[in-house]
Parts: sequence; C-alpha cells; structure tokens
Amino acid sequence: MDLASEELQFLTIPDILRESTSIPKRSPKTFYLITLSLIFPLSFAILAHSLFTHPLLAQLQNPYADPAQAGHRWTLLLVIQLCYLIFLFAFSLLSTAAVVFTVASLYTSKAVSFSSTVSAIPKVFKRLFITYLWVSLLMVVYNLIFIGFLILLIAAIDINNPFLVVFSLLVIALLFLVVHIYITALWHLASVVSVLEPIYGFAAMKKSYELLKGKARVAAMLVFVYLAICMVIGGVFGAIVVHGGEKYSVFFRIVVGGFLVGVLVIVNLVGLLVQSVFYYVCKSYHHQGIDKSALHDHLGGYLGEYVPLKSSVQMENLEV
Repeated sequence: MDLASEELQFLTIPDILRESTSIPKRSPKTFYLITLSLIFPLSFAILAHSLFTHPLLAQLQNPYADPAQAGHRWTLLLVIQLCYLIFLFAFSLLSTAAVVFTVASLYTSKAVSFSSTVSAIPKVFKRLFITYLWVSLLMVVYNLIFIGFLILLIAAIDINNPFLVVFSLLVIALLFLVVHIYITALWHLASVVSVLEPIYGFAAMKKSYELLKGKARVAAMLVFVYLAICMVIGGVFGAIVVHGGEKYSVFFRIVVGGFLVGVLVIVNLVGLLVQSVFYYVCKSYHHQGIDKSALHDHLGGYLGEYVPLKSSVQMENLEV
C-alpha cells in the first residue's frame, strides 16, 4: 500500500482488490510459506471433510444397514466433525494472525520474514481467540433468532397461513442477507483490530462497529461476494467430487478436486488480504491517522522487542 493514509478512504472495491492482490509481491517468499503451511490446510479441510462424513451419513440413512453399527457410526461422525471444527477454528485464526501481522509489517516498513510472523502468532492468537469468543456469543443469539423464525415458517406452512409464511420468509431473508453478513464483516474487522491495536474482545468489536460506519455497504458487498464464491466452490466440489462417483471417473474427480482446492486457497488468501486493507480504508475514512512508528513498535511487542510505555495508537484508544 503505497498510497498516503488520507487517500485510502477513496478506494473503491476494485481498488481494494487491486491493492490487496499486489501485497504478496512485496514479500513473495513469506506469503508463499504462509499459504502453504496455513491457508492450504485450511482450504483443503473445508472441502475435503465432506469426503469422510458423506459415506457415514449415507450408511446412517440406509434402511438396510446393520442397526448394531449405527452407534459406532454416529460416534465416528461426531468425532470427525469435532476434529474438523477444532482444525477449522485453529487454522482460521492462525491464518488471520499471520496475514494481518505480515501486511502491517509491510505497511510500517518492518522487516518481514516467515520466522518473525510465526514468532508473533502465539501472542496474536490469544487476542484473536478472545475476540472470537465474543463474536461466537453474538452468533449464538443470531442463530437462536434464526431458528425461531424457521420454526415459525414451518408452523405457518402447517396451519396454511399465507401471511405468516411471507412474513417468516422475509425475516429469514433479512436475517441472512443483512444481519449475518454484517456480523461476518464485524468479526473480520474486529480480528484486524485485535492484532493492530491494544484492544481485543468486546472492545475490538465495539471499535469494529465504529469503523464500519459509512463503509458498511462496501463491507457487505465484499463479504457477500466472498461467501457467494465459497458457496459456488463448495457446491461444485460436492456435486462432482463427493457425489459424482457414478458420473465421473476417479481421475477427473481428483483433477477437479485439486483445482477447486487451489481456487479456494487463492480466494481465502485474497479475502484475508482484503480484510487487512479494508481496515486501513476505514481508519482513513474516519480520519484516524495511523502513526507508522507507533504501529511498528506495537508489532515489535509481539516479537519481544522493546515497546515504549504509550504509543499514539494506545493513546487513541485511551481517549476513546
């Protein structure tokens, strides 16, 4: 990002994408190693886990299957799902920590290497984890409301009430297209705040909420496009690789599966870069200047370097 801080606020979505995709060129080896060690396993797990769960689900739904084996299959399915969720959670936070820290280091002209990024991850991970817990609490509330209206929709169909059916469908669509996307944008921005500012958890969510003001539409569009691409990739993978055994050869499925994993790796990397750049765009929009020397010192704190008692970044948050 070679633009001045005050110019970042004027970046459009194509400009943000252009700036984001140009960042890895400044330290290709570091981003190559981050992608290979963190983003690739994450992307592979997102798609490949269905290869293990689908056969188990098919056996559980088979009326001719041995009932004595049902308990074992349910246990195995739950274990696989639990391991998948833990893996997904861990590598999602690790990837976020690595990319946000590396982008910020480049922004402040701090020396960048894969080893320094890995060294910073343990301290960054704790902050991201606490922020994630607060976001999870918000998602629990959202899901309870969402499930409530799904139950209302089923009940409305059952009693043949057209008004309730339309009302429930509108609320469900609103919850997904507006609330879910906004919470996702809030979470991603709060993750960046947790790394780059001396706040995390609920305070990072509050700061993210303030930064999104005036840029919520841009954030919503970025999140919607990202989710839509991921859904398309997942749908094609499911149709061809997971369920296409009778229609396609093994070789074709392997080629398509490998290609889709590669595409998802690129999408996830660009997504992480975009959320980092978008943070600077929001800061610029609200005229919250970033002191690069203060941010440089803040990043150094993750590596055990000397950090002044109070940086300008910290003073900004104390005043808020």
